[in-house]
Amino acid sequence: MTGSSDRGLDDLYAAGGGAPRERLPEGERDPRLAYSLVHDELMLDGVSRMNLATFCTTWAEPEVHRLLDEALDRNIVDKDEYPQTAELERRCVRMIADLWHAPVPREPTGTSTTGSSEAAMLGGLAAKWRWRKRMEADGRPAVDPNFVCGPVQVCWEKFGRYFDVEKREVPMEGDRLLMTAEEAVARCNENTIAVVVTFGQTFTGLYEDVADVARALDELQERTGLDVPIHVDAASGGFLAPFVAPELEWDFRLPRVRSINASGHKMGLAPLGCGWALWRESSDLPEELVFNVNYLGGDYPTFNLNFSRPGAPVIAQYYAFVRLGRVGYRRVQQACYQTATYLARELEATGLFEVLFDGDPSRGICAVCWRLRDAVDVGFNLFDLADRLRTQGWLVPSYALPPNRDDRVVQRIIVRHGVSRDLAELFVADLHRALERLASHPPSRSLGLKEAGGFNHDATSVTG
Repeated sequence: MTGSSDRGLDDLYAAGGGAPRERLPEGERDPRLAYSLVHDELMLDGVSRMNLATFCTTWAEPEVHRLLDEALDRNIVDKDEYPQTAELERRCVRMIADLWHAPVPREPTGTSTTGSSEAAMLGGLAAKWRWRKRMEADGRPAVDPNFVCGPVQVCWEKFGRYFDVEKREVPMEGDRLLMTAEEAVARCNENTIAVVVTFGQTFTGLYEDVADVARALDELQERTGLDVPIHVDAASGGFLAPFVAPELEWDFRLPRVRSINASGHKMGLAPLGCGWALWRESSDLPEELVFNVNYLGGDYPTFNLNFSRPGAPVIAQYYAFVRLGRVGYRRVQQACYQTATYLARELEATGLFEVLFDGDPSRGICAVCWRLRDAVDVGFNLFDLADRLRTQGWLVPSYALPPNRDDRVVQRIIVRHGVSRDLAELFVADLHRALERLASHPPSRSLGLKEAGGFNHDATSVTG
C-alpha cells in the first residue's frame, strides 16, 4: 500500500468517524481504501492455524487458492450453465460411495452440501419420510417421531427442533462418555425414525461403535419385528477411518446403515463450504424430497436445504481427491495422528492432566482431550489456562461436558492438516510457559464458563 493510499485511508476515517457501522455510507470509495479498511479490521481476528479448537480446514495449497478464485462465480445448482462443475460433483459422490463401501449401483445416491450439518439434516429428513411412509402403509398414525442418539453436535438439536422430531439422547454417565448399543436400543420404539451414531464425537473425539449398535438393532428386529435404521454422523471420521483404520466396520458394509453424512471441509481437506450426504440405495432417499427445477435452463433434480450454493468448494474437493489419492490421504492423516500422540504424551508428562482420549486411530479422530487430575490442586482451572494460552495466540477450547457430566471441564485439540509437528512443539513450549506463569501468579479468582466465552471488540454488543 502506498503512502498516498495510507493518507487516503486516514482521510476516510477522519471524514466518516471510522468504519461504517450503522448504515450504508452515501458515497463510493476507492477499492484500495475499502480493501484496506476491511483488511485492517480482520487483523483483529486470530490466526486460524493456531485455532486448535476448529475441525475445519485452515491450510490449503496455492493451487487450491487459484481454483477457488477461478471458480468464484460457479453456482453449483445451475447444472445447465456449469455442466462440468456438476460432473465433478458426481465424480466426488462416486468416489466417496466407493470409499464407504456402498453397494455398486450405476449411479450412487448422494449430494454435496454446504457442510456436514446440512448433510446431517438431509439424512434425518429422509429417515423421517421413510418412517412416515411405513406408518401410513401399516394404517397407523405417523405422529410423535423420535430419533435416538448419544451426546451430539448442535446440528442434531436443530434438526429435532426445526423438523419436530423428539431427540432421545443417551447422556454421559460416570466414566461412560459415549452412547452404547444397550442404551440406544432401550430408547427405540415404533416411532423411532433412526438411531444416529456419531463417528467422531465433538466433545471428546471418540467413535461410537456403529457395528455394535447395528448388531443390537438386528437382535431387536428378530425379537420384536421393529426395523430401525442407522444414520452415521461421520462429520470427521468419514475421511479418517477409511485411510488409517480400514478394518473398522462403520459404513455401508453394515446393511443397517442407510445414510451417512460427512464434512469435506474438515478431514476431507476441502476448504470451508463443503459437505456430503450419501444413501445406501436410491430407495433410501424418498422421491417426495427431491425437487426438479427447470427455470435455470435445464430440468435437474435437487435435494438441499439451500438452493444457490458455491461450486468452488466442491471443485477444490475434487482437486484434493485427484492430488492426493488414497496414498496421499493416508500419509496426511497418519501424520496428524502421530502429532496427536505426541501431544497426548506431553500432556501426560506434566503430571497435571488426565488424558481422556489420546488420538488412537482405532478409537476416534485425530484429536486429544484431557482434564485436570482430581488429586492435583494447582490454583487455577482450565478456563484460566485457555485464557493464558490465548495471550500467545493459541485458541484451545475449555468447556463442560454435556449432561449428566457437566460437572467435568475438559480441553480438546483437533490435529488437522496444517497442525504440524513443529507447530505442536511450539504449542507445548508455550503450554509449559503458561503453566509456569499460572503457578507463580495464580489468579485471585478463577474464570467461569461465561467469563471465558466469546470475545467481542464492540463493547456495545452482546454475544451469546
